[in-house]
Amino acid sequence: MKMKKISTLQGHVGTVNIAVFNTSGEYVATGGADRNVKLWNPKTGLCVKTYSGHGKEVLGLAISQDNTKFTSAGGDKAVILWDVATGRSIRKFNGHSARINDVDFNFDSSVIVSGSYDATVRFWDTKASTSAPIQVLTEAKDSISSIHVTKHEILTASVDGHLRVYDIRMGMCSVDDVGHSITSARFSNDENCLLASSLDGVIRLFDKENGEMLASYKGHKNTEYKIVSTLSNDDAYVVSGSEDGRICFWDLVEGTLESSIAAHGAGALGRLVTSVAYHPKDDALVSTSADGLCHVFSK
Repeated sequence: MKMKKISTLQGHVGTVNIAVFNTSGEYVATGGADRNVKLWNPKTGLCVKTYSGHGKEVLGLAISQDNTKFTSAGGDKAVILWDVATGRSIRKFNGHSARINDVDFNFDSSVIVSGSYDATVRFWDTKASTSAPIQVLTEAKDSISSIHVTKHEILTASVDGHLRVYDIRMGMCSVDDVGHSITSARFSNDENCLLASSLDGVIRLFDKENGEMLASYKGHKNTEYKIVSTLSNDDAYVVSGSEDGRICFWDLVEGTLESSIAAHGAGALGRLVTSVAYHPKDDALVSTSADGLCHVFSK
């Protein structure tokens, strides 16, 4: 997987923690230590809008399916629902007792799901008049690091080393023990597998149905910080940042490290790559880093 840098998104002050593409891939939203969310045109590198409203760093972001709204959360324990076009916050939800590490929408964006350092997962009704959560999940024994919601399932990952898949229709929860603190997890695009990054410096792929480990991916550095890993949009590659400034690409099936890019410095000068987000349609991605920059790469 050979990619070249096509633009740099420069405007955050301090670490950029997270990036997400909208459903068409035309825009990228980023959240940072500067408490701001920024919306960018990834091809030109132009910042379209800045959204200010958080009291502390932004750690989690999700964009609605229709691209009209997004939600953000972070160190101030608040979940905010935003109007993309006006730049105004529509709703603010409080209830977590510690920082929120991740958020996601359900499919029709009527519910926001948030996961926190307080070890709970909370559900917020975006249209209700009350700001209290409509449901709270308390199965995790430690910080919830990652949330991924599909039409019928919710994946949560915890520092307690467990992946939990909640089947919304059946009201069931299945648990997989990874054995190491999980910092990032997601469903594969075909929703048959679970990809999990953990602080032993290994990314693992599990069969969702039976919990069997299908492959593991090594060669990056990840022992101290949360790094949001992902999959290419065709599920052919596993992609992750690294604490030494690299972006690494592995063949999903073979488990082999195919290539890497020195995206945010190299060697001793390499800065933590906090997240990578893959374009929903094209062979392109965006990386975020502790160096305050986001780079866009394309084939």
